Amino acid sequence: MPSAFEESILLSLRRMSRAIDLQSRQLAKVHDLTGPQLVCLRHVQSHERMTPKALAASVSLSQATVTGILDRLERRGLVRRVRSTVDKRVVHLEVTDAGRTLIGDAPSPLSEVFRARLAALPKNQQAAIDEALRRVVEMMSATDVDASPILTTGDVTTGPRAVKRFFESDD
Repeated sequence: MPSAFEESILLSLRRMSRAIDLQSRQLAKVHDLTGPQLVCLRHVQSHERMTPKALAASVSLSQATVTGILDRLERRGLVRRVRSTVDKRVVHLEVTDAGRTLIGDAPSPLSEVFRARLAALPKNQQAAIDEALRRVVEMMSATDVDASPILTTGDVTTGPRAVKRFFESDD
């Protein structure tokens, strides 16, 4: 027998997925950058001497997806691949000056409203949300699922008011 909460949980998950997609599309429209590209760019900046393989593991994307992201970021002059002087087989990633500028200018892959509301919560509640979402991922057997579907972008005609209406609707 299905849980009384199944439909409500599914609807919440669909709304969260849609909100992330809308934010990623807005990021792509305004900054010509997808959410996963920004996540990778920020991650490389915060972790010196990171390899593409380590990046893929730390941002939950496949190595093939990360390779594509890095190719696009490198073509735009936002990152560069640097061969190790110790072991020529090893490639490290570094963010360029242009990449650092873009990171400083780009908004979070999460909406500013969400970030502000999350930051306003006590740390223990933030930790509880983090833990609950991690458990949901585990329950869905999604810990090894490539998070790349939010790479898809298209024309964005949805503004902040439409996103707000979306979350306020009962559909």
